[in-house]
Amino acid sequence: MEYRVIKENELFLLTDQKGNITENHPYGLGLYIKDTRFLSKWDLRINGEEPVLLSSDAEENYAATILLTNPHMEKGGELILWRESIEIERKRFIYENVLYEVVKLKNYYPKPVTFDLNIQVDVDFADMFLVRGFQTGKVGTRTGQTVGERSLMFHYKGEDELTRTTKISWDRQEKAAFEHGEIAFRFSLQPAAEETVTFIVQPQIGQEAANEVLHPDEALRRLKWSYQQWQEKITEIETDYEPLQRLVHRGINDVRVLLTDLGYGPFPVAGLPWFGVPFGRDSLIAALQLLAFNPEIAKGTLLTMARYQGTKLDPWRDEQPGKIMHEIRFGELANTNQIPFTPYYGTIDATPLFLVLLTEYVKWTGDLAIVDQLKENVDAALAWIDQYGDRDGDLFVEYHQESSKGIANQGWKDSGDSIVHRNGEYAKSPIALAEVQGYVYQAKKGLADIFEKLNEGERAEKLRQQAKALKDQFDEQFWMEDVEFYAIALDEQKRQVGTITSNPGHVLFADMLNQDRADAVVRMLLSPKMFSGYGIRTMGKGETGYNPMSYHDGSIWPHDNSIILLGLSKLGRRDAATLIMSGLIEAAEHFEYDRLPELFCGYDKSFGKPVKYPVACSPQAWAAGTPLVFIQALLGLFPNSLTKEIRLSPTLLDSMNFLKISNMAIGDGQLSLTVVREQGKMNVHVHENTTGYDLVFVST
Repeated sequence: MEYRVIKENELFLLTDQKGNITENHPYGLGLYIKDTRFLSKWDLRINGEEPVLLSSDAEENYAATILLTNPHMEKGGELILWRESIEIERKRFIYENVLYEVVKLKNYYPKPVTFDLNIQVDVDFADMFLVRGFQTGKVGTRTGQTVGERSLMFHYKGEDELTRTTKISWDRQEKAAFEHGEIAFRFSLQPAAEETVTFIVQPQIGQEAANEVLHPDEALRRLKWSYQQWQEKITEIETDYEPLQRLVHRGINDVRVLLTDLGYGPFPVAGLPWFGVPFGRDSLIAALQLLAFNPEIAKGTLLTMARYQGTKLDPWRDEQPGKIMHEIRFGELANTNQIPFTPYYGTIDATPLFLVLLTEYVKWTGDLAIVDQLKENVDAALAWIDQYGDRDGDLFVEYHQESSKGIANQGWKDSGDSIVHRNGEYAKSPIALAEVQGYVYQAKKGLADIFEKLNEGERAEKLRQQAKALKDQFDEQFWMEDVEFYAIALDEQKRQVGTITSNPGHVLFADMLNQDRADAVVRMLLSPKMFSGYGIRTMGKGETGYNPMSYHDGSIWPHDNSIILLGLSKLGRRDAATLIMSGLIEAAEHFEYDRLPELFCGYDKSFGKPVKYPVACSPQAWAAGTPLVFIQALLGLFPNSLTKEIRLSPTLLDSMNFLKISNMAIGDGQLSLTVVREQGKMNVHVHENTTGYDLVFVST
């Protein structure tokens, strides 16, 4: 990873490996909050020269430690500073939307030294969409600077009439020089002596009260405490298979740094650096992946999505009543309606996924009160599926872009080349995607069970009939007899888009397929065409549109595999599930911090190692959630509060001999158990079951 990123709540810092924000960097380095860059330059120098990188570490996500030293400095034959004399340690973290950076300088030269520490600083207050080159637009202007004794403030008046300010302060008593955009301090250090300077950066928007500035030690203590609180609420995992243990630990920590709360409970944003905002599809799927570890995240996600549910017809935003949003942005271009992301609703799958998450959350927790709380939202979402989602009354939910600045392909494979016929022709909308029909089926079946529990039998029966009709129509229209697989989509003329892809694999989780066709889907997904050895590809090798280096046409997405894994586990296909998990775990060992990236290239395992995709978000919420799905899939664990049962079908990977689960929240209680391989058999030892649910062991 050629950048370093840390985040807490809404504020994130993106720098190079030296910890610097350099101008005009292709990655758009900066300090960002609400889609605005509040530092566009933050470049540390020693005697005006760039330091030498020794070590750069951001494993903890919320904090980064970077170690630097000075280059050799000589002028006219006179020694200024011997090489590697000064150790420069930069420690930074974010708490309550305030950035803290402590710079420690230590003299390792055997004589006293004097040198300058320089910070080149600037703020452009640029909208993120401008930084990334996606848009042009009318924006505001800088309105000056305020220089204090130990502070510096940059001011901006936006086109949206909001003032924006960046305040930079420091604790060093000696007067700093500020000239031509550079803060400079003079240090004189005896041998082995060390001194520090702490910088505090506070973004402020409009009339919002400035966030409280704490002593750095206290701020870091509170931040670490919040992480401890998170860990205490999480299901504990212990296994003798160290690669899986590391991957789960990494996933839990990555999810924590991606949590944000807009006032309705914590939920995961999509990923860093560019998608640290609410995303319908991404946030919903990540919350679904987290159910076995912290179901409260699902509640925060549901309430946040309900808050921004569509209420009107607005083609500019691809908005319709009842539709769940795709993405919301908070910057100057959004505030002035120059882009439609306030929020933007161009997603076909977020609405059924909202209902799927609700039904799965209720099954895990027994929280039927949330169904009553979200009654109007559920009604509106179901109405959207039947009225606006199904545009032509053929039972299939399809998408079509209406916004001039919207997204053309509105499923999770949203790049322009992702829905392609076997002959290489791109499908034209309206497009009905295979996986979306599965989500709709799963949502209606799940809601039917809930409504029946709530004594709404007539409504439950209607939903079951609709689900049955959709299943029959799906089998008839999407099944391709010549390849024994389902089409990825139907195009505007209801023609099958016959390219072999991973999309139909999601339908396994919906319980929508007959046994023989489910088996056929599994065979295709595990064939050399689809399975690289490291994971299931998004598109089959040898297909006309196949490209292992592409974003959606042959690459491998961990979250895509995770939804397939949930389906395989539900079907009892342990063989297939363990094969896929083993491949992904092996792949993760080749990425920094044992972290599954957003995606990687789809080359065969024979290549020798997984090939990185050039630009992948890291950490990414649904990639972080994937190893957490591994645990649920290994347990074959599917609770159902409506029947007071917990279905279990446990297995272990070949490299494992035990898997211990502690304090898994189900219903109003907890479940703790161990799966052990003993004399070639899988034995389950239940340590605690205070859920009130019966354990039902399913043999497959």
